[in-house]
Amino acid sequence: MKKSILVLFISSIVMIGCDRANSTTENQTSTKKHEFGLVIHGGAGTILKENMTDEQEAEYRAKLEEALQVGYAILEKGGTSIDAIVETIKIMEDSPLFNSGKGAVFTNAGTNELDASIMDGATMNAGAVGGVTIVKNPITAARAVLEKSEHVMLTGEGANQFAVLQGLDTVDNSYFYTERRFQSLQRAKNKTTGSTTILSEGEYKYGTVGAAALDKHGNLAAATSTGGMTNKKYGRIGDSPIIGAGTYANNNTCAVSCTGHGEFFIRYAVAHDISAMMEYKGVSLEEAGNEVVNVKLKNVEGSGGVIAIDKNGNVAMPFNTAGMYRGYIHPDGAAKVFIYKN
Repeated sequence: MKKSILVLFISSIVMIGCDRANSTTENQTSTKKHEFGLVIHGGAGTILKENMTDEQEAEYRAKLEEALQVGYAILEKGGTSIDAIVETIKIMEDSPLFNSGKGAVFTNAGTNELDASIMDGATMNAGAVGGVTIVKNPITAARAVLEKSEHVMLTGEGANQFAVLQGLDTVDNSYFYTERRFQSLQRAKNKTTGSTTILSEGEYKYGTVGAAALDKHGNLAAATSTGGMTNKKYGRIGDSPIIGAGTYANNNTCAVSCTGHGEFFIRYAVAHDISAMMEYKGVSLEEAGNEVVNVKLKNVEGSGGVIAIDKNGNVAMPFNTAGMYRGYIHPDGAAKVFIYKN
């Protein structure tokens, strides 16, 4: 009888252990050091399953996985984290699904103004552009500022001119036109009560795209690209091109890209704050991300999320909205893609 009870007890322990081992979470915070890794986002906001058809969901998942696989191919071959995130983001910039590049939202004037930034965690160098109107892939302009300019941020016509001088792919501003985004502008204008209108919570998505990576050389990098806010006026620029707010990378801690209501991410220096908490408090990436996104931001009604990867390749993807297009990939090459809260 005692022997039977002992066997039953041991079996129960084993089953509990198996359940825990098989229960996977999005935040890969194990003590195992990954040789390399990549994490991405395609924006956060009111993203609900009931508002999406199966075909739309499949399209988003396929594009996120394609972006991850492009970056993975570079990292797996020993390429740099900078190369990986630029090529990854270009996939999303070329897709009308996201508020970046081809799918950028419209300003109040009916034009498209795009922002992007990139940061190298090894050197702490960074590059950014704001309000560019003719650069096909704004992330390439941000990289050009990083590598070929003594400055960190260029904006407006100056940034356009710099891109031309660097031989980057340029297009007419009409290239960025999509009917879906144009109709969003019309709805926003119909609801205008102030200088800039944010669409109602039921229809708004912060469609910024971003990527963060760790390469085989142990170097971290992060980048973010966006079309900004629908119906924005007066040359408004959000957090995406601001180092420390929308993008940050430091080899000693982590690499971070943000998406959300940019004004809050600027005020709270969200990307840098996550790194600083890790550096000064000694907390994990997951703990720092959750504290900043789900406590600090949430307490001031700042909506959005972040994706991040630490120096050991662990990833975190906290957000406080209904959903966030997101995913990651590690050396095994299996892309993990998520959209909704649960």
